[in-house]
Amino acid sequence: MTLPPDLDACLQTARLCADHAGRAVTPHFRAGLDVDDKSDESPVTRADREAESAMRDLIRQAHPDHAILGEEYGFSGDEGDYIWVLDPIDGTRAFITGRPSFATLIALFHKGTPVLGVIDQPLTRERWIGVAGRETVFESATLPGVAGTRSCPTLGDAELSCTSPDMLIAPYDQRFAQLKKAARRTSWGGDAYGYGLLALGQIDLIAECTMKPWDWAALVPVVNGAGGIVTDWQGAPLTLESDGTVLACGDKALLPEAIASLRPFP
Repeated sequence: MTLPPDLDACLQTARLCADHAGRAVTPHFRAGLDVDDKSDESPVTRADREAESAMRDLIRQAHPDHAILGEEYGFSGDEGDYIWVLDPIDGTRAFITGRPSFATLIALFHKGTPVLGVIDQPLTRERWIGVAGRETVFESATLPGVAGTRSCPTLGDAELSCTSPDMLIAPYDQRFAQLKKAARRTSWGGDAYGYGLLALGQIDLIAECTMKPWDWAALVPVVNGAGGIVTDWQGAPLTLESDGTVLACGDKALLPEAIASLRPFP
């Protein structure tokens, strides 16, 4: 992998984006926001839009030649080596129901590979920073945690997680059921926050589908830098053209067994 020479400057921009998004989102939490439904029936609020706008403004000022892909405002800029991928509030359902398990996601692709990822939870003041080729950094002003996945080479011992059974549409539901049966336990909920917990060694395995690039792009450098691995359900690296399946393993030794459990029915 060839890393961009200005990666540290981009990291500074990503940090500023997280700061500004947090300031945009926090005043609206549990404040009785109006909620709109998008064409795919997913919810969106003023907080989503304000946070993404703030991040876009920062990126355009700092890196005017970089493209931006965001959940709320789509693609802007010229296609080139750099694409920022933004999700201002991953877990809007959690946000609008007053649960602090949502997160702001900020990622940078360089030549098609996610080289920088930030997971930021502004209310609990937790932040995960992943940079390709470096160890993940976890920063928290309130809660304990050390970046680093835990050893769990056997699926039968693994804590499995998924945001919601509603995302497991056919035929993925039957495939996930096979994995769930093989795992030790399954917990639901968390959105991107669950991947942060995996990077802290609290969860061993996450399998999800129908994911968009802004849902997973920031997660890849964070999980990889903590010692884990993120692929699709076939074990292939994620790209902007991936099929929407995401499999994250805290222990890389889990990957073959997890993929085998997720194979389609004959």
